[in-house]
Amino acid sequence: MLNKLILVINCGSSSLKFSIINILEKKILLFGLAENFNKKYSCITWNFNNIKKKKIFYSKIDHKIILNFIINVLLKENLLYNNIIAVGHRIVHGGEKFINSVVITKKVLKAIKNASIFAPLHNPIQLIGIQEIIKILPHLEGKQVAVFDTAFHQTIPEKAYLYALPIKFYKKYKIRRYGAHGTSYRYVIKIASKILNVSLNTLNCISCHLGNGSSITAIKNGKSVDTSMGLTPLEGLVMGTRCGDIDPAIIFYMFNILNLKINEIYKILTEKSGMLGLTNITSDFRYIENNYFKDLKIKKATDVFIHRLSKYIASYSILMEKKIDAIIFTGGIGENSVLIREKTIEKLKILNIFVDKKLNNEIKFGKTGFINTINSIPILVIPTNEELMIAQDTFNIITNK
Repeated sequence: MLNKLILVINCGSSSLKFSIINILEKKILLFGLAENFNKKYSCITWNFNNIKKKKIFYSKIDHKIILNFIINVLLKENLLYNNIIAVGHRIVHGGEKFINSVVITKKVLKAIKNASIFAPLHNPIQLIGIQEIIKILPHLEGKQVAVFDTAFHQTIPEKAYLYALPIKFYKKYKIRRYGAHGTSYRYVIKIASKILNVSLNTLNCISCHLGNGSSITAIKNGKSVDTSMGLTPLEGLVMGTRCGDIDPAIIFYMFNILNLKINEIYKILTEKSGMLGLTNITSDFRYIENNYFKDLKIKKATDVFIHRLSKYIASYSILMEKKIDAIIFTGGIGENSVLIREKTIEKLKILNIFVDKKLNNEIKFGKTGFINTINSIPILVIPTNEELMIAQDTFNIITNK
């Protein structure tokens, strides 16, 4: 069955995730992460047949170097190279143009480039990944697929995606809410639909994707109807290093009164804020959870995170109208942070949402399950699998399914 392998590429600003998926068996054969690009020491770790390996690069590497290493070394060493039938790429921003995943063409490349203005840290790097794969694997021309994180949110109604700016800024410049993490949401609601035995077309849930980048989405009848991230992935929840919702006038204050340059302000909001900024120590939730009851700074910062998250869940509950089938937690924090789930849910008792502390303590580290009491709206923890979703889309598109 090795003749149906999909290579999945996820290029980050200074890292690259990759996996090889046997799509017929829905099995990940090889996966890995390369990180710390353009630094003195970089490394790549990978897992093949449950054997973990690591290589350290003692010179600066970039996405081009690491993609050549993955394909010409790892895939050939493990006899996977000749069985790759297609490549799926995660693309953060597709603007309004894409409502589904698509085969990559020159027009698609141009559209991804045009949308880079909304995701300057992601789209340009992901374009490099696509173009490099075209060079390394020319025989797969026409078999590369772009999977957009924004596509799932194109069902959001106008009343939810429009900002209260002069309408010309939307009509002429397409300034609106786009959202993110759509690939993750698509995956977890499919799993939730099966677990709850509710048709995807009637599923009403509030899904929280919590990681270094965090967002929350209201899903009604299986479709996104509102989401916390906006024009870019900066808006919404408190995140690892991103500020989330702020008063826009703060930017004017920083510029006019504090005399900070625009580039400095942008870096502060995206790289030095969020949990890192509030704690002045870390954005790592493993450290944060371990020190919540020991360090007052950690507790205060975490309480801000929890306050914002619970407020969003409560506000999205009114969009369900008739019923909420489930609250879903996913992403690295959502799947593993017992503390964040417990403290957030405790604030939602008015909505008939209650956590079972024993179940909450048990469901982590890759486990799927309910963490609610018997008299509560269902609360599900579902580990996301964006790579499998990307591989499935890629296979379906190239085989015309």
